[in-house]
Amino acid sequence: MSERFIFTRHRTDCYHCGEDADQIIKAVSAQAQVVCSACGATRIFVPRFEDTGAVGTCTPIGRYDVWEVRTDAPCKNCGVTGPHDLAVGSGHMTTRCRNCGYAHFYRFNLEYIAQCPLADEEVSAPP
Repeated sequence: MSERFIFTRHRTDCYHCGEDADQIIKAVSAQAQVVCSACGATRIFVPRFEDTGAVGTCTPIGRYDVWEVRTDAPCKNCGVTGPHDLAVGSGHMTTRCRNCGYAHFYRFNLEYIAQCPLADEEVSAPP
């Protein structure tokens, strides 16, 4: 993700490990990610659609609380670096520029959890 659009942190309890940790939020045109700084649990979101005239957010309530985050970022539509509103849910994510109203809607696509490698003696399968 070399394009620099949204890159911020939101401190809350991780839905996976339960630790109070920074959730690192990265969003660019091609995808968005939310990564737990404590356990590495990662949610990948893919673009659903972009709109400059939509009002509200496209982040339905899911299994977990919706995070409402404000961060400064460069807008890919108007070019102004200014406040953006983020709504991050368990299945959807929305970014919106407060200057021009440009919104980017993402849907959940993939989740993975960082795993610790097992020592050879702990593996019960034959070599």
